[in-house]
Amino acid sequence: MVSPNTPETPGGAASASGSPRSIQDVVIRLAGNSQDGIQSIGGFLARLAGRSDQDVMTYMTIPSTISGGPSIFQVRMGTGDILSAGDRADMLVAFYQHSYDAHVSSLRPGGVLLYDSDHVTPTAGDNRFTLVACPITTATVEAVGGTSKDKGKNIFVLGLLARVFDLDVAKLAALIKERFGGKNEDIVRNAMLAFDAGYAWPQNNLRDLFYRFEAVDRAVSISGRPQITLDGNTALAYGLLAGGVRHGAGYPITPWSSIMETLRTELPKYGGIFVQCEDEIASISTALGFSYTGHLAVTGSAGPGLSLKMEALGWATMAEMPVIVVNVQRGGPSTGMPTNVEQSDLMQAIYGSHGDTPRVVLAPKNVEDCFYIAIEATRIAREYSTPVIIMTDQGLSSRIEVFEEPDLAKLMVDPKPNLAERGTDYKPYPLDRITQHAPAGAKILSGKYPTVTGLEHDELGHPTGSPKLHMQMTAKRRDKIKQLGASLPAPEFNGDSAGEVLLVTWGSTWGPGCEALARIRKAGIKAGQLHLRHLHPLPNGLEETFARYRKIVVPELNDEGIYGYGQLATMLRARYAMPGIVSVCKTDGLTFKVSEIVAGVAKHIESAELNAILNVASKSALAAN
Repeated sequence: MVSPNTPETPGGAASASGSPRSIQDVVIRLAGNSQDGIQSIGGFLARLAGRSDQDVMTYMTIPSTISGGPSIFQVRMGTGDILSAGDRADMLVAFYQHSYDAHVSSLRPGGVLLYDSDHVTPTAGDNRFTLVACPITTATVEAVGGTSKDKGKNIFVLGLLARVFDLDVAKLAALIKERFGGKNEDIVRNAMLAFDAGYAWPQNNLRDLFYRFEAVDRAVSISGRPQITLDGNTALAYGLLAGGVRHGAGYPITPWSSIMETLRTELPKYGGIFVQCEDEIASISTALGFSYTGHLAVTGSAGPGLSLKMEALGWATMAEMPVIVVNVQRGGPSTGMPTNVEQSDLMQAIYGSHGDTPRVVLAPKNVEDCFYIAIEATRIAREYSTPVIIMTDQGLSSRIEVFEEPDLAKLMVDPKPNLAERGTDYKPYPLDRITQHAPAGAKILSGKYPTVTGLEHDELGHPTGSPKLHMQMTAKRRDKIKQLGASLPAPEFNGDSAGEVLLVTWGSTWGPGCEALARIRKAGIKAGQLHLRHLHPLPNGLEETFARYRKIVVPELNDEGIYGYGQLATMLRARYAMPGIVSVCKTDGLTFKVSEIVAGVAKHIESAELNAILNVASKSALAAN
């Protein structure tokens, strides 16, 4: 069962005695209901990978209704460099008939279908997959006893997967005990009974399905620092802490809420506070109040909440008040699809407010980058005295990945406000320098204390109606953002330095874009990938890179609009006036598959080799259906 997501991975047939096959990585899709705890299985597997020097990436869908419903959790784990959650599953675990019906098409031909024979009846005569029938519900009840048929099936399956993939049982047992350690002792005991029953469950053809991940020399792949396992929202929250944020305010909304909950728990440990406000307007206003006192603050939401914050963001731009705003993008507009992913808030983030409101917009590429981009956002907000919007998304928010533990001793920022006295020449809004506010309580020797207002103002902050000053202050607010753009490093680049096609990715499209680039180049096409973390302002010099390619293809999770281009592609075409900039867009609420990006590129270029790869993939998909 070698994963098709890494075609070069070597594999081998199992011996008659059931000795394990060697694999590099595997994609497991768990399909059931949100009440079944399938997210727990995926979480356990991901955290085990983190403690076993393996790489991992997860993907999940959950229903948006309180009553729950069908849900999946996909985990890709192994010893290779994993950049996406995988296009096709190597193993599908189906808990119910609707799970089988909806997701059997996601299983690659030759894959393994593990199903609960108490609830699932596969199509008769279907020989595309290796079928493993297991009475998961009945076996769990027999193992745990009582009325626990709906409490423990997930742990039973975890035990079975541990056997199939030769996972470290001792580490898994420790993770289970950690997970349930704060609960009644009976819960821990029942969980271990279910796990042991799954691990020991007998099946005639199970011995032919044993796999072992290839060993990897981690001395080469990592620097020796320990690995940690986090989801994107948690990583971003801890990045804000490392960046010196100690104050924040917010209002609950999916999928931002877990950042809020983490900050509400952690900030008091560092002498800070997080305020849950009555609405989004109060949230950003409270955060701006914290920032006014010299304590850089954070607020956040999803797309609908960002809309409500726009008026106060306009005030922050006029007052040049540093503040961090996190937008965990989801399907829109309006309530839209609150548990699905989209990248459709970019234009709102950059241009949403009334008037000319230049601000900074950043986007992390993966879970690890959620941590580091939060630190970068705090630096920029302080240095340029400006609002900074972090554009993450629902896919990153719940995704679990493994990465090297940050060196916190070098990264932690001292959050104390600068209360040093200001000289007699101090002006908060000097026309020849970037604004740096004096926090409330700082002594100003001139005795002229500034005014902070949403009105246009002079260099001391006093309101003015002067046309000349308005032009000068508008230019001042604009030029500091341009100054930031000129200081930005060159974006990450992979592949050929010139050629037929350049992929331009942003946010969570980075990983699928990397794997798509590898497939495109394997077809003999000269191609590169440029990834943008800084979306506004853009780094200088992009036009020089773009000029070296015939087509610049921008995959993004939003609609092509009435003019045929996604939001970032529209901005790039406006900025660089290059007709070769084209889009690959989708709005199905799911992250990009690698094959979707490759197919999108094929529509924009003429390549017999690339079309041949796509035809093979299409035939495989047709066979699976």
